[in-house]
Amino acid sequence: MKIEKTAEDYLEAMLMLKEEKGYIRSVDVAEHLGVTKPSVTYTTKRLRESGLIVMDKDGEITITEEGMIIAERTYSRHKILTDFLLSIGVSEENAREDACKLEHDFSEESFDALVSFIKEHS
Repeated sequence: MKIEKTAEDYLEAMLMLKEEKGYIRSVDVAEHLGVTKPSVTYTTKRLRESGLIVMDKDGEITITEEGMIIAERTYSRHKILTDFLLSIGVSEENAREDACKLEHDFSEESFDALVSFIKEHS
């Protein structure tokens, strides 16, 4: 299934918020991602229609099982890439920003090879 970068970013942010706060609200997603509330409304609607999240009557967001697979994969890639960039001397700010860019564009083959390389050289 091909998922857009925006959907991956939103699901990853939602997972991070769930871990941090124990709940997910649109206003927190907007703040976390630095986007407007209308942007969150638009994207959460698309995520709901795709079956990746559900929202209750009070607006609390729950990531579905399918959405959680994407969120966890994206978040894991982000952490691994950030740690790798930090280990080779990239500043923390740049490592986090660059990892966010790379997590979407690395092929599975390249990412798996990087993980293997890291394991072999740790």
